[in-house]
Amino acid sequence: MSDKPIVNPYLAVLVGVFAISFSALFVRLSTAPSLIIATYRLLITFLVLAPFTLLRHRPGLRALPWRERGLATASGACLALHFVTWFTSLNYTSVASSVVLVTTQPVFVVIGSWLLFRERISRRALFGMLLSLAGSFIIGASDFQLDMRAFWGDLLALGAAVMISGYLLIGRRLRGSVDLPAYTFFTYGSSALLLVTASLVSRTPFYPYPAQDWLLFLGLALVCTVMGHTVFNWVLRYVQASVVSVSVLGEPLGAIIWAAIFLREYPTPRQMAGAGCIFAGLFLFTHASVCKQ
Repeated sequence: MSDKPIVNPYLAVLVGVFAISFSALFVRLSTAPSLIIATYRLLITFLVLAPFTLLRHRPGLRALPWRERGLATASGACLALHFVTWFTSLNYTSVASSVVLVTTQPVFVVIGSWLLFRERISRRALFGMLLSLAGSFIIGASDFQLDMRAFWGDLLALGAAVMISGYLLIGRRLRGSVDLPAYTFFTYGSSALLLVTASLVSRTPFYPYPAQDWLLFLGLALVCTVMGHTVFNWVLRYVQASVVSVSVLGEPLGAIIWAAIFLREYPTPRQMAGAGCIFAGLFLFTHASVCKQ
């Protein structure tokens, strides 16, 4: 891209990974249905960002071509389906297994980037991606179960990986020409509208929920989405989608740390070994990507 970022994109990616690492913890602590958790996460995010966008960037919204609006809406649909399938999977399988399967999304992103944008990665970057994926599977290997309930949860988590891959690929396509406020307005707006509609159609109650749930909804919106996904959407203007998708592999490591602190679920030697693979893989992938720039 010709415009120079005001912040190092790779540093921003680390901030985003830190923010989204709270997602599984917040979802597991909530007592609300998965659909409502996803709905409030996107609805609160949209309501927080929309006034700023309408006040400061209304001309950009009006000037956005209908084709770009349609693609941003499709991106929002992918995001909504990602949250619903992933949050639901956490009701059927373990946190580690669910997060591990969701982090297989770099495979779909790399394939999609090659098919759509002809983006290639070096052998060293590919090795780093595979090493990070191996680390994710090492972390969750002890938690995989063979009963049908867990199998259904694993399938939902895999579907969530496919959906987030579509979201990242569309974002990569649009962010080269669409400003961040306009992109997030249509993406988060369509996602929130879809989830609200689904909640109404399924007659899932919007209230009452305990105060803790409302704090968790706010945390998912402000920390995991505004500081996480929005940062990733900004970064997509400057780096390949595969860089963002592989960096998200750091999420299982963060999830383990927060589980140890807040749930007293301490990491096993297997999980620590997996964390080492993730760190090594992320270093190799990002270093190879930086050198390629």
